[in-house]
Amino acid sequence: MAPRAWFLLVLILTGLTAHPARAKVIVEEKSLYRNVLVYEENGLRCMKFGKHDNGRQACIALDNPEAIVFNSPKMQLGALYLNPSPRNALIIGLGGGIVTVALQKMYPDIQIDNVEIDPAVVRVSQQFFNFTPSKNTHIYTDDGRVFVKQALKRTLRYDIIFLDAFDHLSVPEHMTTREYLLELKELLAPGGVMAANTFSSGQLHAAESATYADVFGPYYNLQVHNRVILTRLGGLPGMDEVRRNAGRMKERLEQLSIDTNWLLSLFSTEVAWPERTRLLTDQYSPSNLLNGRPLERTP
Repeated sequence: MAPRAWFLLVLILTGLTAHPARAKVIVEEKSLYRNVLVYEENGLRCMKFGKHDNGRQACIALDNPEAIVFNSPKMQLGALYLNPSPRNALIIGLGGGIVTVALQKMYPDIQIDNVEIDPAVVRVSQQFFNFTPSKNTHIYTDDGRVFVKQALKRTLRYDIIFLDAFDHLSVPEHMTTREYLLELKELLAPGGVMAANTFSSGQLHAAESATYADVFGPYYNLQVHNRVILTRLGGLPGMDEVRRNAGRMKERLEQLSIDTNWLLSLFSTEVAWPERTRLLTDQYSPSNLLNGRPLERTP
């Protein structure tokens, strides 16, 4: 099977294609960027961008809205295995506000800056996904890269940064580059943790891997369809420390329907890419062309 055909088949099998005709459409919110569609199906309420685009941005269970149902936010919260006591967090990308709500529940005093470029996504998440910012959560309607540049000028620093910005298929190109990752790294407090949610394959997966390694050094790779990259400023903790922190977080995470043993089992440092893989930069970041393209091995 051709690589592109295989990539599309994977999307279909993992339920990331456009919602079936039997789904009940709740609302289609108009947006300057892309219309935001909310629909219900099989006990879930989900958000997606446009009627025909691939990819659900967020889902909640109608009978238990606090339970986290997607693997990607569960894996992102694996960042707490690297730092179980964050005082503040930067979240780039809102979706349904799943990660923000989880942090608010687990850490009532945490300070959160949440950046979302699309006001329609903010409106939909608040109206249909039980997203209510706490008094310590600030929502900024801005491009994630512009916000980071401004935050650096303000000398802000964060204990955890979650990069969860997506269009309908992948992370926007200007948020994949070495230059941007260096800016994010500078925003981390000592011992700060970076958690990046991505969906890449083929050459883009290799280029993304090499770029993160170049900027942050070793990292943990968690993958179930989407993948989450976790790393810590000042050195990646060993698995003994990760397991201890997992034990500390067990009760809090299980309240969100996260199986802590399952999450722990995903931690891996076995990320391989061809030697001399070209890094993603502001001058070279053709994500739409590389995604799904087979790896080209260097002799």
